Amino acid sequence: MTPEQKARVEIDKKLGVSGWVLQDKTEFNPAAAPGVAVREFSTDSGPVDYLLFVDRKPIGVIEAKKSEEGQNMTVHETQSERYAKSGIKWAVSGQKIRFAYEATDIITRFTDYADDKARSRGVFSFHRPETLREWLASDDTIRNRMKTVPIFEDTQKRFRDCQTAAIRGLERSFAENRPRALIQMATGAGKTYTAITAVYRLLKYVKVNRILFLVDTRNLGKQAETEFIGYMPNDETRRFSELYDIRRLRSGNIPSSSQVCISTIQRMYSILKGEDLDESSEEENPNEHEGALKGIPREVVYNAKYPPEFFDIIIIDECHRSIYNIWQQVLDYFDAFQIGLTATPDKRTFGYFAENVVSEYTHEQAVLDNVNVGYDTYIIETEITQNGATLKAFGQPVEKRDRLTRAKRWEMLDEDVTYSGPQIDRDVVNESQIRTVIRTFREKLLTEIFPGRREVPKTIIFAKTDSHADDIIQITRDEFGEGNSFCRKITYKEKSAETTLSNFRNSYNPRIAVTVDMIATGTDVKPVECLLFMRDVRSRNYFEQMKGRGTRTLMIDDLQKVTPSAVSNKARFVIVDAVGVTKSLKTESRPLERKPGVSLKDLMMGIVMGARDEDTFTSLAGRLTKLDKELTSAEQKQYSEVSNGLSLADTAKALLNAFDDDYIAQSGKTQAELVENAAIPFYEPKLRDFILDARRTHDQIIDNFNIDKLNVAEWGGEYKRKAEDDIAAFKQFIKDNKDEITALTILYSGAWRTRPITLQMVEEVYTELQKRNLSTERLWSAYGYIENNKVKAKSPVSKLIDIVSLLRFELGITTELTPYSDTVNYNFMRWTMAKNAGPVQFTHEQIEWLRMVKDFIASSMAITAEDLDLAPFNRHGGLGKFYSLFGDGYEKLLDEMNIALAA
Repeated sequence: MTPEQKARVEIDKKLGVSGWVLQDKTEFNPAAAPGVAVREFSTDSGPVDYLLFVDRKPIGVIEAKKSEEGQNMTVHETQSERYAKSGIKWAVSGQKIRFAYEATDIITRFTDYADDKARSRGVFSFHRPETLREWLASDDTIRNRMKTVPIFEDTQKRFRDCQTAAIRGLERSFAENRPRALIQMATGAGKTYTAITAVYRLLKYVKVNRILFLVDTRNLGKQAETEFIGYMPNDETRRFSELYDIRRLRSGNIPSSSQVCISTIQRMYSILKGEDLDESSEEENPNEHEGALKGIPREVVYNAKYPPEFFDIIIIDECHRSIYNIWQQVLDYFDAFQIGLTATPDKRTFGYFAENVVSEYTHEQAVLDNVNVGYDTYIIETEITQNGATLKAFGQPVEKRDRLTRAKRWEMLDEDVTYSGPQIDRDVVNESQIRTVIRTFREKLLTEIFPGRREVPKTIIFAKTDSHADDIIQITRDEFGEGNSFCRKITYKEKSAETTLSNFRNSYNPRIAVTVDMIATGTDVKPVECLLFMRDVRSRNYFEQMKGRGTRTLMIDDLQKVTPSAVSNKARFVIVDAVGVTKSLKTESRPLERKPGVSLKDLMMGIVMGARDEDTFTSLAGRLTKLDKELTSAEQKQYSEVSNGLSLADTAKALLNAFDDDYIAQSGKTQAELVENAAIPFYEPKLRDFILDARRTHDQIIDNFNIDKLNVAEWGGEYKRKAEDDIAAFKQFIKDNKDEITALTILYSGAWRTRPITLQMVEEVYTELQKRNLSTERLWSAYGYIENNKVKAKSPVSKLIDIVSLLRFELGITTELTPYSDTVNYNFMRWTMAKNAGPVQFTHEQIEWLRMVKDFIASSMAITAEDLDLAPFNRHGGLGKFYSLFGDGYEKLLDEMNIALAA
């Protein structure tokens, strides 16, 4: 069978087990079953590979691809969408296709166009017809409802701050459609209580169908069950168990009525396999089982009774344990959001959960509780990018992935594998390295790099390979919380590349284009303002051409058509260097790749069929040189056997020498002779097959063990001058307005010693600074660059309140730049110590009230007696209680604190 036929066979099988009846269009009968999948059905855009019917209506499309296309699945989304939006032959006017799949014989991806910012996701198999029928019954979706959940408010003060932060962080993560989230919370801080609250809100507001609470021992399951049963929501008079059906799984059956299922990973695996499980197998965590120690992955197959869409949410308790290494198939089976709970995450935990830590509450915190235009260069340097890493062979399996199909498998390492920065994303894929770069880019983009912008500037990311590009795309969408249209691949292999490029140039989306070579040279995209290099370039000319993508000028009106928040003509672009490309040694060497759009097979067959041009020979030499670096010793020996003693390097060198004038002169042979000799090896089919097979099947190791960390994120080149200009502008602002703006007058004159600055005064300063594009973050960053040793925090805590810290620092009132809240906390400590050292001895209850006053001043600048009848004071007795504690001198005390804490 051809690869395409093989893929279709597997896709047919998956559809069959998922409850679909397969038909050819010649036998089309949509009433044959509730769910019918028709092959090659006609549309205005041509025949779609599969058209899905539910209850006789067309509702979905499947774009089928051979396995080698696995690395390009994000590209095929455009093709699926085209079919979905095309007119279906004979269909009733107005019928819409809501669902789209892209599938090979190995992987399947799914998009529900009803989702806001619809984003494809990998799924284990196709959803069942009855599932899609249920979803079709409503235009709303779980992912959309997740965006409308009201902000969690602890009105009854039943939650710790860390729990409130965790719930809010988790719901933000849900709203951004992030598939995995990690809650790190110290032991005893209430992880399960937090999780149950999140479950309650998911059931109430999001209307999820079913949630799985996954543990690794029966005892933990029992504990969780007890907590669920006894949980009392803060907006209900009934217990959780009276509102929703909770079921701890103890057999191979899951009641369809269950809304919360509690299960061990072992039992869920046995349920999916249709096997019995003795309860004794749930007594200890599976990490201690003999099979786990041997690193035997737990494979699962499709279970029609419990399909992948059975659970909407999976909560993984104690997720720092390696259940997601050995038992990951169980987690990957379900098309569900995953939430990890742990007090002690390790590197693998952060890796698995894509470093999406929605809330972090450590043990220490628990203890304290308390255009042609110029360009600028921004440097992002990470530890693994610079130094690589080592995968230790310590008895645990590592994940390996086929470069093209992206098929994954687990394998034990026989020896340590050490890789360098240049090997990343070729031989070894470390998603943490990619994610660290993309996350830093996101975090710095609208604060330091393009402050004041509301949307991501048009950005090109340069990737090493198609596979690397696909990884970047998926991580970028995750990190920015955006859909498919936000970030797209533009490469030669993409059939719709021109359309995507046109959209990138003229439309709002995509904001980010990821490319290997296609738009690296000769492509004019004027609105591009940012180039992110995630590949090094050693050719000086090529690098200059790549930089040229950002140098075009653009007037404000045209720029705003695609970037609405731009406020001036395009005046610069930014190179974000994440691989040292601006520092690496550049050469004048000719680029080997002359035919980047021609496949390796076609280059070899071109030579076999008589191609003797320099471009073909040079391009093939470049491909073989890259492959030579990737072959193992055994593969090198195999190549020598099929090439009559030649090495792959010799074969590539002969191709280059045939067009090297110096070599021709020294060889004593004519160029025609050298060309013919270089071509001879490729007449051998076995040699061609070997090269193609070696290139296709060479695995990449997926390093989920080494978590990357950021070393440097800073401006390079002329940034110091720009920072100095910002500070100079800030100084001039103070000088020009010291008699016009009240807060400046108070600080400039020294009256702050006796007169507090109010929040309204600070808002006036903030408004005027905004008019001058001098944000708190930008000024803080400038001072951090110029006077790093005096800046004690990397960023401000409040963009409003911390303006006062900037003013005080610039005017010399303070010698260090710290967040205003830190100043208030420090001054409060000194003030209370001084008070207690004198005749006044505050009681414990008085101290608690004074701390509330301190916190109010830190967030509102000053306090008045009237404020004591507002939150949080009103929940503790308000002004009356404060009076009873501090007597007639309470107003004087408040005035004293307003001055002392701002000192």
